[in-house]
Amino acid sequence: MAAGIMAVLFLLLAGRLIQLQGFQSHTYAKMAEQQRTRTVAQQATRGELTDRDGNVLAADVAANDIYVQPAKVTDAVGEATKLAAVLKLGVPVILAKLIQNTTFSYLAHDVDTSVGEQITKLNLPGIGTEATSKRLYPTGALAANVLGTVGRDNNGLAGLESAYNSSLAGQKGTLVVEEDPQGRTIPSGTHRGKDPVPGEGLKLTLNRDIQFDAEKVLADSVRSTGAIKGVAIVLNPKTGEIYAMAQSPTFDPNKPEAVTANDLINQDVAWSFEPGSVNKLITVSAAVDRGIVNPLTSVAIPATDGSHTGIQVDDKVIHDAEAHPAENLTVAGVIAQSSNMGTLEISRQLPSRQSLEDELRAFGLGSLTGVGLPGESAGLLKKSKDWSNTMAATIPYGQSMTTTPLQIAMAYATIADGGVRVTPKIIKGTIKGDGKVEPTPAGPSERVVSAQTAKTMTDLLEQVTGGGGTATAAAIPGYRIAGKTGTALRIDPATGKYNGYVATFVGFAPADQPSLVVLVSLDKPQGDIFGGTTAAPAFQKIMSFALTSLRIPPTGTKPTPYKLTLP
Repeated sequence: MAAGIMAVLFLLLAGRLIQLQGFQSHTYAKMAEQQRTRTVAQQATRGELTDRDGNVLAADVAANDIYVQPAKVTDAVGEATKLAAVLKLGVPVILAKLIQNTTFSYLAHDVDTSVGEQITKLNLPGIGTEATSKRLYPTGALAANVLGTVGRDNNGLAGLESAYNSSLAGQKGTLVVEEDPQGRTIPSGTHRGKDPVPGEGLKLTLNRDIQFDAEKVLADSVRSTGAIKGVAIVLNPKTGEIYAMAQSPTFDPNKPEAVTANDLINQDVAWSFEPGSVNKLITVSAAVDRGIVNPLTSVAIPATDGSHTGIQVDDKVIHDAEAHPAENLTVAGVIAQSSNMGTLEISRQLPSRQSLEDELRAFGLGSLTGVGLPGESAGLLKKSKDWSNTMAATIPYGQSMTTTPLQIAMAYATIADGGVRVTPKIIKGTIKGDGKVEPTPAGPSERVVSAQTAKTMTDLLEQVTGGGGTATAAAIPGYRIAGKTGTALRIDPATGKYNGYVATFVGFAPADQPSLVVLVSLDKPQGDIFGGTTAAPAFQKIMSFALTSLRIPPTGTKPTPYKLTLP
C-alpha cells in the first residue's frame, strides 16, 4: 500500500518536472528574465545647432543618470554617505530616496560620465547608472533668445529648440538592461531593443562673432542708459539672412531650471511697441513714390514750444520734440530733423488714409515677417476705416500703432534692397545624418517702392547722420550711413498707460551699396531718452564691428547733400 502511494507521488513529481522543464520551460525562463531585466527608453541624439560657419551653438554630450532600487539597498546610511560625496548632494536628501517605498527612482540626472564612472566603481547594492545625453550650449548665453533651451524630457522649451523640436529630437529607442541580484547592471546581458534615430541639425544664418559683439555692446548700452531691456539685430538686406539677434538681459540655456517664462521670450520678434519716428520712412516713401514730393519740396512747419503749440487735431496738439519758430523745411529737412508736424503735413497730401495703410502693410507692418521664430507678434495696425482723426494724424510718425524690432529692421532693409522686401531668414539649412547641409529655400519677396524711390529715401536717410541731422553719433568715419532715429512714448504693460520712452536707431551701410542693416532699441532709458543719443552710439559700434568682420570696405563715394531749410 505504502509502495503504491510512493509510486503515485513519484509519477506526479515526474510529470510536474516534465511540465516545468519541457512544456513550460520557456514561460518560466521568460518570467525569470523579466525579474532581472528592465526596458529603458533611450533618447536619440538631438541634432546640433550651428552658426553659418559651422561653429557649434548647441549639441548633445554623453551623460549618466543615477538610479536606486531601494529594496536592494543593504546599508542605506553607508551608501548615502558615499553617494553624497560623489554627487555633491546632502546625505539626508539621498538617504530619503534610498529608504523610500518604491521599486525604482532616480538620484540624479545628466551627471558627467566621470561622475557615473565613480558611482560604478563604488559597487553599491541597489545603485546603478544609465547612459544618456544632455544638451550643452558651449557658448553659454550666446543667442539664447534665438536657440531657446531643452527640458529634462528632451523637448524644446523655447526658440528654435521648440519650433523645430520634432526634427531635432529624432526618435527614441529602447535598451534592455540585465541586472544582478543587487541591482547592478550586467554589461554582457544588456542589449538594444530598438535603435534610436538621431535628429537632424540646423545650420543658422547667425555669425557667432557678430552675435557676440552685438550682445556685448547691447548689454553695455542697457546698463549705461538704465534701460529695462534692449534688442539689437544685424541682417543682410538682400537675402534677409540674420547675422545677429541679441537681447539684454538674457539667460543661460545650460541652466533651464533657473529660467523663467519671461526669460524665454525672444524680444526681437515678440516685443510690440509704438515705433515713433522710424515710421516716418514709410510715410515719406509713400509720398515720394507717388510723385507728390521730392527732397526739396517745401513743407511749412508752424511754431511750437515743444509741448502745447503746434497743429491742433481734435483734442490733441501735434508738436515737434524741440521748440522752434515757424519755419520752412524741405522734405530732406523733415527727415533729418525728425519733424512730427512736417511728416503730418506730408501725409495729408496722400490721396487717402487707405493709401497710407496700404504702404504700411506693403512694408510688412501689421503681419508676421515669416522668419519662423516662435512667439512672434504681428504688431497692431488697425484698418484705416477705423482710424480716428487723432490716429490718422499720429500714425504717420509712428504712434497709435505698434511694430516689432524685426518688422522695423525689415522695413529699412526694403529701402536698402532697392525697394524690394524679402523674407527674413534664420535657418540657412538642415544638417542631415551624413553631415551634409540641405539649404533652406528663400522666402517670397515683393517690390514695395520703385528703385528710384528707394534711392531717394536712402539719400534722405543719409542726412540724418550728417551735420544737420538727429543722429551724428551713428556716423562711421569713411562709410556712408543711412538711418533714422525713433523716440516713442512707451506703453507700460502693467498699467496700459504711457510711461517713459522707447529709443531706437536703425540704419544701413554702405548707403550707396547696402550690405548690412542694424537696429538697436532700448526700453525706457533713464535721463537721456532720445534715439539719436542713446541707441545711435550702440548702432555705431555694432555696425563698425560687423563691417570690419565681414571685410566690407567703404565705397569712397560722396553722399548727395540737400538743403534742409528754405527761406
